[in-house]
Amino acid sequence: MRFLLTLLATVAIAPAAFADSACSKLPTYSEIQSALKAARGADNGGLNLDMWGSVVARDGTVCAVTFTGETVDAQWPGSRLISAQKANTANAFSLKASALSSANLYSGVQPGGFLYGIQESNPINLNVAYDGPTNAYGSSGDPLVGKLIGGLNVFGGGLALYNEQGEIVGALGVSGDTSCADHNIAWRMRHALKLDYVPGGVAKDKTDTIIYDISGGKSKSGFGHPTCVGKENKVAAKLPAVSKKS
Repeated sequence: MRFLLTLLATVAIAPAAFADSACSKLPTYSEIQSALKAARGADNGGLNLDMWGSVVARDGTVCAVTFTGETVDAQWPGSRLISAQKANTANAFSLKASALSSANLYSGVQPGGFLYGIQESNPINLNVAYDGPTNAYGSSGDPLVGKLIGGLNVFGGGLALYNEQGEIVGALGVSGDTSCADHNIAWRMRHALKLDYVPGGVAKDKTDTIIYDISGGKSKSGFGHPTCVGKENKVAAKLPAVSKKS
């Protein structure tokens, strides 16, 4: 009986302890929220809509979910889970020496592409995704926090996070506008959090930036992303450079 009680107590405290440990190298909820709001407030092209943002640790644990609007329904409800999936995607396919953004995966997963089918490889955890209470969505106590959400998303908005020591510590994802604007907001957000010490990537500048090189339905690099409705591609060309280790 004593063993059973001990086991139940261990199970009860494990998720919180797991989350605290996994997220210890990442910014706080308030820092993440502030960075997202500041990034959304810049000129990013797109539709100028409010955003959801999520951050996951290196092991995939969701560490924070937040939004920029005045209320929880001020941004697309469906974008909450998309933001978490984007964070999971960038974390899942980035390494210590090389980052892949969710935008970098777009062309490869199209029919006939060299990554076709990968978007089905890590399904979202439905029990976690639709857990309640819904009035906690986007708060520091969002039901996703401390859990593994899974899921993959293969357009702009997900970026891996690298600290000044060169460690990959997780990833962030934003959603709520065009996928091109999402990328721009995510890029600004990562820069503000000082977690953009990107070691390498598939873009010409050796980063994980979005690549606009699709012509005639094909990407020259194999990692291209389509343009969207406005000037997002022009904005992307003027985003802050990634940070370099001193």
